[in-house]
Amino acid sequence: MSLGMIVKQARTTAGVSIEALADQTKIRPALLRAIELDDFSQCGGAAYARGHLRNIARAIGVEPTVFIEHFNIANPIIERPMHELLRENSVTAPTHERSKLSLKALSLISASAVFMVAGGQVFYTSMQPEKGSSAKSIIAASSPSAKSTPNKGSAESGQTGTDSSGVVAAKSVNVQISATRGDSWLSVNSADGTKVFTGKISRGQSVTYADDSPLTIRFGNAGAVDVLVNGKETPSLGGMGQVVNVIYGSSTPR
Repeated sequence: MSLGMIVKQARTTAGVSIEALADQTKIRPALLRAIELDDFSQCGGAAYARGHLRNIARAIGVEPTVFIEHFNIANPIIERPMHELLRENSVTAPTHERSKLSLKALSLISASAVFMVAGGQVFYTSMQPEKGSSAKSIIAASSPSAKSTPNKGSAESGQTGTDSSGVVAAKSVNVQISATRGDSWLSVNSADGTKVFTGKISRGQSVTYADDSPLTIRFGNAGAVDVLVNGKETPSLGGMGQVVNVIYGSSTPR
C-alpha cells in the first residue's frame, strides 16, 4: 500500500473530511488530495512534504513517524551539499542568480553615488565665490538708523529723499525680492550681524525685508531675481548662478 493510500485510509478511519483537515492543518484541500494520490511535487521540497505529513498525522491521531518512515522509504535521503538543500527549500537563491543580482545592484548603487557626489559638488561650487576673489559685492546706499525689524512677505514703504550727492536717503530700508526667472538661495543679515533669514525662495515667490539699519543680502543665483529698494527697481545684480553680496542701507559706500 502506498503512502498516499495509507494517509487517505487513516483520515477516513478518523472520520475527518478533506475540508475539515484543511482547516486544522492550514494545508490547501487541493494539496491534501494530491498527497493522498502520492503526488508530493506541490509541497515545495522533501522537507516541506515531511512537515505536511507530520501535521496531517497529528490532526487525525496518527503517530507522525508512521507517515515519515513510509515517505523516507519512497524518497531516500541523498547526501547533498548544504547550499543545494537550502536552495531546494527556498532558503537561498541559486548562486548564479544571486551573483547576477548583486552585480546589477552594485552597479546601480555606484552610479547613484557618483551622480549624488557630482550634483552636490556642482551645487556647492555654484554657491561659492570664484577662487582667488571674494563673491561680487554691491553697495546700495541709503541712510542707516535703528534696530532691524524684518518683515518677510509684506511690503513696508519708507519716507525717501535725496541728499546733495544724489544718493537716495531712506528713513527705513525696504527690500522686495522676487524670484522671477528661477529659484535662488538667500542669506539676509542685519547691521549687528543677526541672521534674519537663510534659505531658498522658489520661482514666482516674493519676499520683503524692512529695516531701519543696513541689510546685507547674499544672493546664490543673482540672475534669477528682481529687486525693488524702497519701491524702485535696481539694476541687474548679475548672471544666472552668480553669487552676489549686496548691502542696502549704507549712506557711506565701503
